[in-house]
Amino acid sequence: MTPARATFAAAARARAPEVAAITRRLVAVPSPNPPGDVRACALDCAALLRDLAPAAEVSLHDTSPEVTNVVARIAGAGPGRIIAFNGHLDTYPVNEALPWTVDPLGGEVRDGRLYGRGTADMKGGIAASVLAFALLAEHRAAWRGEAILTLAGDEETMGPLGTKWMLDHVPRLAQAQAVIIGDAGSPRVLRFGEKGFLWIEVEATGTAAHGAHVHLGQNAIDRLRAALDVVAGLRALPVAAPPAVTAAIAAARPISEPLAGVGEAEVLGSVTVNIGRVEGGTAPNLVPAAARAACDIRMPVGVSAAQVEAALAAGLGALPGVAWRVLRRFEPNHTDPGADIVRRAHAAAEEVLGGPVAVNMRVGGSDARWFRMAGLPTIVYGPTPHNMGGADEWADLAELEAVARVHALAAFDFLAG
Repeated sequence: MTPARATFAAAARARAPEVAAITRRLVAVPSPNPPGDVRACALDCAALLRDLAPAAEVSLHDTSPEVTNVVARIAGAGPGRIIAFNGHLDTYPVNEALPWTVDPLGGEVRDGRLYGRGTADMKGGIAASVLAFALLAEHRAAWRGEAILTLAGDEETMGPLGTKWMLDHVPRLAQAQAVIIGDAGSPRVLRFGEKGFLWIEVEATGTAAHGAHVHLGQNAIDRLRAALDVVAGLRALPVAAPPAVTAAIAAARPISEPLAGVGEAEVLGSVTVNIGRVEGGTAPNLVPAAARAACDIRMPVGVSAAQVEAALAAGLGALPGVAWRVLRRFEPNHTDPGADIVRRAHAAAEEVLGGPVAVNMRVGGSDARWFRMAGLPTIVYGPTPHNMGGADEWADLAELEAVARVHALAAFDFLAG
């Protein structure tokens, strides 16, 4: 370890407790989505960054009447690589009708926990990246290149006006060689990829009749049931994942599954189907003339949306009275688990936690997909979400401090290496 690295690591350790105050400040400014108005939160974040990193260039970018994105940039001692931090400002709705026992915007600290809407998803993760960015700014003579911090305004609505817009319009961001995102997860699991998803709606039509005269009608729900059997059959699609991805999922299992639940490894390596909504019929004694369902199909690395859609077309196309359409589509995406940023972040995480950290895929989606789709190596490393979207959402303070240190050390090592 060089003297500069030792000095930076000591500063990161000493300043890590500041992440609590930063998180509390972010939580105090509501940014629920819906309705998706993050302007006040973006303005406060910009002011915070100017205070913590006065040498940085900070700018605001309005992409709709409600969505404002924040971009901060700091240059090091000379030319070098570019690293980006990313996070989203919007949160789940506060929903005061939930049985909160604390002020949802108060940022109350109790028994090592920080409570409030967004503490886990993902204002705590943003605070970790903000502190890491401030540390890089303070020690910019010790590294080369650029650090960019981007805070998006619309991740909960899939990000077209947030991260995607910034990738298309913020100079240098699309040239980054690495991206760190502090979205919810676990400090003991570094995520290098995520499943894709295909949301579809299936509709079936029939002929209405009285329930006692079924021979005169055609039951749309029966037709829908047959169609949903086809959709459920997608679970058997073969998966051709790169060996490095399959090996990483298997190696991560002993650490990752106790945290995320038994069966995570199987889910990460296969197509899953959730039939999330079914509608049809009006009364038990009437043959329904129409029925429909909405389904969430998740695709692992090694299965494309085109393959899934081809299987759906083949299976549903032969069924009478059945039609379907795609509602949303994103391909599975991943960064090579052997990539430089993955290795450096993994080493930093094990250094900070003093024990083994898994390197794994992520079940849920995030804005990481936009960066990976643009070819940028991207990791997700954030705190464990507790009561995310519910009452008394909270994040563990020790985890937030660890995440901040890992973000800082991984970025420093990437830029100084």
